[in-house]
Amino acid sequence: MSSMWVLETPAPTADARMAYGGEPHQFGDLRMPEGPGPHPVVVVIHGGFWRAKYDLEHAGHLCADLTRRGFATWSLEYRRVGHDGGGWPGTLEDVARGTDFLRTLAQAHALDLSRVVALGHSAGGHLAAWLGARHRLRPGDALYSAAPLPLHGVVPLAGVVDLPRAFAHRLGDGIVETFLGGTPSSVPERYRTASPAALQPLGVPQVLVHGAEDDTVPVLMSEDFCARGRELGDDVRIVTLPGAGHFEVIDPKAPEWGKVVEAVRSLVWGGAPASESVGSEAPLRAAVHRDGLTGDV
Repeated sequence: MSSMWVLETPAPTADARMAYGGEPHQFGDLRMPEGPGPHPVVVVIHGGFWRAKYDLEHAGHLCADLTRRGFATWSLEYRRVGHDGGGWPGTLEDVARGTDFLRTLAQAHALDLSRVVALGHSAGGHLAAWLGARHRLRPGDALYSAAPLPLHGVVPLAGVVDLPRAFAHRLGDGIVETFLGGTPSSVPERYRTASPAALQPLGVPQVLVHGAEDDTVPVLMSEDFCARGRELGDDVRIVTLPGAGHFEVIDPKAPEWGKVVEAVRSLVWGGAPASESVGSEAPLRAAVHRDGLTGDV
């Protein structure tokens, strides 16, 4: 069965949809597990190369599965390219504001804010990794926040974690230039502020999960990001999924999904995911910086 069903099938309804801001796309879907809690939280950020036509609905399938397993899920919608205020800086401002809004949600819901993990797919993987890194921004930096909600870890799924590299290889038909409003040479500070690779070491535990046959965001980007993070002292590892493409990582019916669940559990509760034939921890290449990416994207 193709994993594309997640994009084509309505997801289970969330327990509540709540606004974290005044703009139409500043809201999130909250799902709460059974039991009194407090429950660990997974902030879920959907992908779609930051474009307006892709929304949070398809992420509801994985949210429902994680909630069934005991995690509260807070699936964020945000302004995207094509929306008023989307792109730089609004998209990043929204996911930051939506994540910090958990402090408000915790006043009425049994959420354990000491165990919050950010998980995102593709462009959402970029945003999840950036959320883990934003505490490294300093006063005077664009997007600086004095008290960002601390994260227990981040799980980028096929994440676009290196924006200059994604620009150079025209991932998403060149959307990075539109998203940030320029090229790395014309708006270098935006790339330094928005790209997780430029903010390494992130300073929070990370598990990157990536399909070995992904031809949308090639696995080499995650491999090199992981290698560089380790060189800089980060707690970071990569789980590669043999034979998997771009969408198995968000398909709760796919055999690879178990590795995503293990990654989340390992960050929430500690410990490393087991290495198995499907989704084993990949050996890292010695070279970190390369001239090209594998695959036609």
